[in-house]
Amino acid sequence: MNVQQNIETVRGFRDILPPLSIKRQKVLDIIRKYFTRYGFLPIDTPTVEYDALLKGDNEEDSAVSDRFRLKDRGNRDLSLRFEFTVQLSRILKENPTLKLPLRRWQIGNVFRDEPIGQGRYREFTQCDADIIGDANIQADAECVALAASILNELGISHKILVNNRKLLNEICADLGISNVQEVLREVDKIQKIGEMEVKINLAKILEKEKIIRLFEMLGKNLTTLIKAGYEGAKEIKELQKYCSYYSIKAEFSPSLVRGFGYYTGSIFEIKEKTSETEITIAAGGRYDKKVGKYINRDLPAVGISFGLDRVEEIADIKVKNTTILIISIEKDEEAIFLAEKLRKEDIPIILQFGKISKGLEYANALALPYVLFLGADEVKAKKYKIRDMKSGKEEMLGIQELIKKLSSR
Repeated sequence: MNVQQNIETVRGFRDILPPLSIKRQKVLDIIRKYFTRYGFLPIDTPTVEYDALLKGDNEEDSAVSDRFRLKDRGNRDLSLRFEFTVQLSRILKENPTLKLPLRRWQIGNVFRDEPIGQGRYREFTQCDADIIGDANIQADAECVALAASILNELGISHKILVNNRKLLNEICADLGISNVQEVLREVDKIQKIGEMEVKINLAKILEKEKIIRLFEMLGKNLTTLIKAGYEGAKEIKELQKYCSYYSIKAEFSPSLVRGFGYYTGSIFEIKEKTSETEITIAAGGRYDKKVGKYINRDLPAVGISFGLDRVEEIADIKVKNTTILIISIEKDEEAIFLAEKLRKEDIPIILQFGKISKGLEYANALALPYVLFLGADEVKAKKYKIRDMKSGKEEMLGIQELIKKLSSR
């Protein structure tokens, strides 16, 4: 029996169509530009990896446990990548001659089989920049500065929060807390559910006295923590100093943890400043014990990651269709010649052959700025009639005048 299926987008996935796709490409162009300006080099990796690699030793992390798992025809256990960082450990094992420090960037889709909601998808585009092989705090500041530069050009008002996993581990050690990762996962929820709810959750895994002392420590300012001799606090102060050299203010946030268990030092989140819920738009940190695990080395590493879907949504940039329509009026060969000449000048062109009325209707539907008409009169005069679709004004231009006008649109 044939069962009719609904032909529709799978929940948690989406199509990206114009005009959003045009804005998306403009945002990507800006991100790529700054990745390159800061000296990062492009890398691309497979969407599918062996499940053992992606699972690693951190299956308790939500992103790891939510990975999409599958089997190939050889019955091998595979997974879709849920981020890029974990793949770096394989790359370094298989490419031992890579020159360090490696400054790499990558943009691509990642997958997580997690609950969906407004603005949350199971397939999303991640934009990462990482520095592998540099243990200096200056590398941490470079990642923060890179992110700030991108967000500034995108017109996104933001604030930068920083903390340090080393500091959190030191505090837990002083308080005699042994189940550190479990406790920090709860602390990381303070901004989402509030201190009271977090304390209730912690009461299930931690003694009351330790909870009280933990929150006392989280309430202390950075100067006090530095005086108490915490190395992680000193690193935060150093990071703030170098951020200031980039004219960036980095705020100390003692309850900032970041979900992944592999962070070892600086951690940072960048939040939309105008959002009432302070949604995170970029994040990262230092993970010195992650990428060298398969070559038996503790390679220093730090990185920053953007979720493109959120960034494109709030980016304050103008999006307009710059494509030009050429309508051939029984002069197809000449129209093709003109179109190719303009395309070589980096002017995007759509060609149409047929009725003028249909061409104008099409141009209006796509909000194209100009339409060029090419008929016998234009070919004879070696001038081209161009119509401004917004004002309706028409003029006759020679080829060089035309190129100049369209190149500066």
